Amino acid sequence: MEHYLTANIDGGSRPNPGPAGYGVVIRHGETVVARLAEFIGSATNNVAEYKALIAALKYAVNAGAYGLFVYSDSELLVRQMRGEYRVNSPELLDLWAQAKVLEKDIKVFFAIEHIYREQNTEADALYNACLDKAKLEGKF
Repeated sequence: MEHYLTANIDGGSRPNPGPAGYGVVIRHGETVVARLAEFIGSATNNVAEYKALIAALKYAVNAGAYGLFVYSDSELLVRQMRGEYRVNSPELLDLWAQAKVLEKDIKVFFAIEHIYREQNTEADALYNACLDKAKLEGKF
């Protein structure tokens, strides 16, 4: 069955750089099919955003999705993935390259759009809960 997925992604650190994590909410139509969250250790906000994108892309590829539409509140990530901004950071360049490889594995299309933080509350809540849990577990 052909299916297209949407993903809201968010990542961040406290402080920047610092303990970091991401949250991803993936939908098929209006139905949430996955919620992904991971504590990634010490990193920058931008690294965490890329890790969220990579997690969404991996999920879509493994699910055999025909298309993936990503919503992110990171203007930098969106513009870099669209080729509007150059990737200058060596650390981000590696993550960008990973995302570009995965993007090509999506069967029909991949699109990414910038949204405001207020439109990304579910993914934001996932990453914040992930960081709260990691702190309680003494990971930082």
